[in-house]
Amino acid sequence: MSIVVGVDCGTQGTKVVLVDTTDSSVLAESSAAHELISGSNGKREQNPIWWVDAMVCAFHQVVDKANIDPKQIDAIGISGQQHGFVALDSDGNVIRNAKLWCDTETAPENAELLALIGGECGSIDKLGLRIETGYTASKILWMKNHEPENFAKLAHILLPHDYLNYWLTGEFSADYGDASGTGLFDVRNRCWDYHTCSLIDPTDRLFNSLPPLNSSEQSAGIVVGEAKAKLGLRDNVVVSSGGGDNMMGAIGTGNVKNGIITMSLGTSGTIYTFSDKPVELKHPSIANFCSSSNGWLPLICTMNVTSATTLVQELLSMNLTEFNNSLSNSKIGSGNISFLQFFNGERVPALPNGTASIHGLDSSNFNRDNLVRAVVEGATYGLRYGLDLLRDAGISIEQIRLIGGGSKSEQWRQIIADTMNAEVICPENGEAGALGAAIQAYWALSGEIDFNIIEQLVLLDENSRTLPIPKNVDLNDSAYRRYIETLGSQYPELMVEV
Repeated sequence: MSIVVGVDCGTQGTKVVLVDTTDSSVLAESSAAHELISGSNGKREQNPIWWVDAMVCAFHQVVDKANIDPKQIDAIGISGQQHGFVALDSDGNVIRNAKLWCDTETAPENAELLALIGGECGSIDKLGLRIETGYTASKILWMKNHEPENFAKLAHILLPHDYLNYWLTGEFSADYGDASGTGLFDVRNRCWDYHTCSLIDPTDRLFNSLPPLNSSEQSAGIVVGEAKAKLGLRDNVVVSSGGGDNMMGAIGTGNVKNGIITMSLGTSGTIYTFSDKPVELKHPSIANFCSSSNGWLPLICTMNVTSATTLVQELLSMNLTEFNNSLSNSKIGSGNISFLQFFNGERVPALPNGTASIHGLDSSNFNRDNLVRAVVEGATYGLRYGLDLLRDAGISIEQIRLIGGGSKSEQWRQIIADTMNAEVICPENGEAGALGAAIQAYWALSGEIDFNIIEQLVLLDENSRTLPIPKNVDLNDSAYRRYIETLGSQYPELMVEV
């Protein structure tokens, strides 16, 4: 029997799954929550030790649930929230709290760096994508500008999943997929970009702080020291290269061949698909990342999905059942209300300083059901905006595999199918990032990518299969166009097309 562990370190918590690869079964799952440091200026930070503590807690819960001895475990894979900046000194100690993917405090630094690299065209020419506010590069420049004493201590730069790998193995490493979201990485040639690093720090110190790179089937090392003792593992437990949560989510949803789209309705929203070659960027909002299955992963990210719907749910003092019932009672178009749901700024469309606003309210449509549907439609239409960019780039869409908390809502699944005019289905195991990490851990045992294990472990829930309803497609299309008109009038700099 070969037992592997998959860990997904997200913004809200860390999830752990235990997988028996002999009979392709998930033995148990567990999770532990994280705190979040936030500020009205866009600050979003966490202490990396919180991730370690949550992983250890969830790990012990999961082995207890499965009633196994931790010494039976052969390998561990780590999935982590992308873009976070973990700064370490020369002794490997954390210098300050990690700035997260959703931190927009660094927007001025991103604009500064984008100008230095030659704007959108220069960024795409050098790196294969446009540097965004959420990426790691602007966080490093922010530290240099605002905390020079901390910048002077900087010796190692890691992403969240890299840091957990470091805690497990004592080795510094990164993988191509997560590295491609730093803004310091040449996506086409799969290497760190010295020129971009030199724009932030003209010395070689920043470039030399970046870790060695691993491909998807490689091991990052074996579990040692404190980690081995705290987890109760045997000798020589392999740690895979790991990857960003979206890269691992692609593996965990079987999104490793052309034509499949994974869409996540989580705190943020993401849409991504596998490509066997870099995508020609017709629009710079497409993040032309590498995948963690040795291909590419063109991706769109929006920052306000369940984070926005939860705010409305809490404002109206509704539980989840009441919220979904209200969604069922409302009509497509929300009584002509358009909800621009940019509570946390926005990445696609590129509005790091955007704010939320509600348009079209009058005495006849101002009711609870319309507000509920309007925020769900706003989050969905933001994703439709991104999906249309992928379609315009020539990406074909045969099926949307839906994950994240919002995917559990039958009503929201239908709205997605109707708005995107595509078949929607959910994997049976919704913990796609953790499952993808477990699958990659299995690859690390042999040093080879095995797609058969994906087919055996990634099962689709036929009860969730949702097809678009033609009349709803037309109604949603009209409501979406009104949303786009409102977006264009509120933010004319976007020059959106209806």
